[in-house]
Amino acid sequence: MEKGTVTAVCTSPGKGERKRDVGRGILVENFGLEGDGHGGDWHRQVSLLGTESIAKMKAAGLDVGPGDFAENLTTTGVDLCRLPLGTKLRVGKSALLEITQIGKICHERCAIYYQAGDCVMPKEGIFAKVLEGGEVANGDEIAVVFRPAAGEKSE
Repeated sequence: MEKGTVTAVCTSPGKGERKRDVGRGILVENFGLEGDGHGGDWHRQVSLLGTESIAKMKAAGLDVGPGDFAENLTTTGVDLCRLPLGTKLRVGKSALLEITQIGKICHERCAIYYQAGDCVMPKEGIFAKVLEGGEVANGDEIAVVFRPAAGEKSE
């Protein structure tokens, strides 16, 4: 089983804004991260980005960190952007997420793009819906608990 660690839990009042690491939160079933503007009844309830992706932007000379790409959960140790749609992730002791989208189309270039000429979120950020809610905190484990085979649908 592929495992990693949640390194930051980030929220902001609105969508598309840089988020602030609040250290812990509640993932709410069929909504997202409690108190976050990204939450709602849709397929992109929670956004995730690996520290490995953030490191690429740091290598390009940017002073960036967790939340700067508007991600809710920053992780390390799991190659998020290589997981297929339908993959299920256990976060902390009880939360269960299902990957619904990999990357996104940025209709407007963000500040990161203008600073570096590139942004990792459109290619390496992932989005998920919350199947089972629960607490999440910095340092919690994140683990792949179901990975669909090629062409297989989620359970």
